[in-house]
Parts: sequence; C-alpha cells; structure tokens
Amino acid sequence: MNDDSQLLRIAGRPVARYVTRPALPARLSPRPYLHPVTTLAGTAVTELSPADHTHHLGVGVAVPDVEGHNFWGGRTYVRDQGPTELDNHGAQRHTGFQLRDPDGFVEELRWMAAGTELLRERRTVAAVALTDTAWALDFTFSLTNVTARGLSIGSPATNGRPGAAYGGFFWRARKEQDAPRVFTADAEGEEAVHARPADWLALAGAGWTLVLAGATAATRRDPWFVRTAEYPGVGSSLAHDERLAVEAGETLVRRVVTVVADGTLDRSGAAALVRKAVSP
Repeated sequence: MNDDSQLLRIAGRPVARYVTRPALPARLSPRPYLHPVTTLAGTAVTELSPADHTHHLGVGVAVPDVEGHNFWGGRTYVRDQGPTELDNHGAQRHTGFQLRDPDGFVEELRWMAAGTELLRERRTVAAVALTDTAWALDFTFSLTNVTARGLSIGSPATNGRPGAAYGGFFWRARKEQDAPRVFTADAEGEEAVHARPADWLALAGAGWTLVLAGATAATRRDPWFVRTAEYPGVGSSLAHDERLAVEAGETLVRRVVTVVADGTLDRSGAAALVRKAVSP
C-alpha cells in the first residue's frame, strides 16, 4: 500500500482498489476512483476508461458543470450547440488521508479549475461485510464552497439536453453481451426507473447484482440517472430539473450505499440486503 492507492478488504479479502492520483489527460477530468470493484467471489463490477466513454472511471464523484467547469470529462454540452470540445476541464486533487484502515478511509480533496480551488471535499468510504455472498460500499462526499461567492452545479439536462441529468456519485458497471436488468421496488426497466427518485435501485448482470441506495433524505430526493442499453451505468443526480446552488461556505452532503452481491437478486433479496446495509 502506498499513498497513490489503497486496497479495501472484507475479512482480509481485497474487494476494491482506490486510486488517488491517476495519471490521466486533462480531457478526462482527472480524479480519484475505485477500480476494480469486485464481488466476494472475485467478479469485477466496474470498468475503467471503456472505449465507449473513456472518461468513465469506475466508481467516484463526477460533475459535468461546476460554474462552467467540467469535472466529468469528455465533451461539454452547450445549449443550442450540443456536445462540444472545450478547454474547461477541472481536476479533483487528493491532498491527504485523515484516516486509513483496511476497510476504508477518510480523504480530503480539492476541486481545482483554471488554477483556482472551487470546492473542498471530505470523502468517507467504507467496505462493510453483509453476508457470505454480499458486501456494501458506503460512500459519502461532502462538498464545501471555498470561494467568496456562490457557485452552482449543473448538468447537460439543466443546460438543455433532456434526460441527461448526470453528475454526482456515479458507478460505471461491467459491460457484458447482454444489458443488465434494472429495477426498483416498484418499477422495471431503464425507461421506468431513469430520472426518478427511488429508495433503492438494482442493476443485475450475469452472476452479479448491485443495489444502490440513498442513505440520507437529501440523497433519496435525487433522481437516478440510469443507462443499460447504451452502456451499464448508474448515478445519483445532483442537478436534475434546475441548477443546484452552493453558497459561499456552504456544504452539500450525499451518501450512497451500494450492495455488491454475487448472484442475481430478486426484489425481496435486494430489499433485504439494503435494509441490512443502510443504518437508520
């Protein structure tokens, strides 16, 4: 273990690698990420820089528009113009760990763009044992506006592209021959669950299931961004219908707990593991 990466373990078994200082081009909005993340049986459930979206980096926090700066990577959606290559990419800079244990860490990051720090983040990540076939990734991020003025967070949706309210916690999942099944407690399929809030959302592939749950009231209010047909990915949307204002000195907090399970869970199995994973 060194200061550039950290292995997360469940009962001594590695289940995720966290990379703090990836060597990435500016166009990918360099940022720390978790990859690979695996089930307890060793099945990888993340992808890193896949050919279809090279700026998708496993599991992490990515935001396409912080006051016009791109912390998502790739092209920027410009109103009345569409996806456009701009020199506006920011980077999340790891500044140190406040805590490091075999099963998790607390980290400080600085969100930098155009030579200026816009946001300071405190990130808390933990691997939590659940059963012999499932564990949970507990991921909290707190973003504080460290500038002297208000900032706002946007998305392609708030900038004129319907259905594209991505930005926030994001999980790029394993791509397989068949698209994964996606469902919530009362809805099934990409069209039915995308852009809607739900207490939990499951993505089930060939022999693995992810169940993502908002673990705070604010997180549960954020709609889910879901893709399965084009690529497998799920995120929690910070800016869905309108831009999210963060005043000077203000902190926004989101917490997503993701069950990582071997096998294909049904609704009752997914709900039971979420109840076990998310503390009240």
